[in-house]
Amino acid sequence: MLTVSGIRKTFHPGTINEVRALQGVDLTIEEGSFVIVLGMNGSGKSTLLNAVAGSFFVDEGKIEIAGRNVTAWPEHRRASLIGRVFQNPFSGTAPTMSIAENFALASRRGHVRGLSWALSPGLTRPLRDRIASLKMGLEDRLDNAIGSLSGGQRQALTLLMATWLKPDLLLLDEHTAALDPKSADQVITLSDEVIQRDKLTTLMVTHSMQQAVSLGDRVIMMHRGRVLHDIRGAEKQRLRPEDLLDRFDEIRRREQLDESAAAMLGDLYI
Repeated sequence: MLTVSGIRKTFHPGTINEVRALQGVDLTIEEGSFVIVLGMNGSGKSTLLNAVAGSFFVDEGKIEIAGRNVTAWPEHRRASLIGRVFQNPFSGTAPTMSIAENFALASRRGHVRGLSWALSPGLTRPLRDRIASLKMGLEDRLDNAIGSLSGGQRQALTLLMATWLKPDLLLLDEHTAALDPKSADQVITLSDEVIQRDKLTTLMVTHSMQQAVSLGDRVIMMHRGRVLHDIRGAEKQRLRPEDLLDRFDEIRRREQLDESAAAMLGDLYI
């Protein structure tokens, strides 16, 4: 479903601010797989999602979604294949527009959009039923501006919008990080239910060790723009938060040793 082959991305090349964000990432995700992406700040995990979504073009490599080479496709063209939920609950929606109008836009993802056509009785009934399933009472507030809702309510609706038309690939970029614990739990539960029900191929970035071990069928650990660990199958089923912490500690120790070795070599030439 998703194949990433040798992608590289450097921001601000040749300057003091140069950042080698992706350094030859190879990744294949089978249809229906739910993959969690972990990594410390600056590891490249969100950059990977942005590269797949088309937020920028990669410097090298190839990206294929559902058998299509989308490497040169702009972001708006990839939207016909991708559903996405961002970290910020106020991203990915039009805050001054109503709930119904936002869903009308979502129902036309990847097509020429027209609100007068999309806001039809044929959309309103399934929209009310789908929103009622959230048990947030929002099905009676379809005319309310979506920007007037709480972060948790808005993120739950954004997830429904991203999956309204079953996407070939769902991208979840730390989509509960900005929420309070109760709202985050609600949105995570909803996410898992939707992904399992519709068998959505999903790539989810998170900082939560508990989410990483309890969700999905595979965990990817990134560091400095590379995939260091790919945990799946029986190993993933046995995975505990402590196991992931141990791996992160191993990375830190390795980096400290590398820095110590570099300092020792530097001393030799003084």
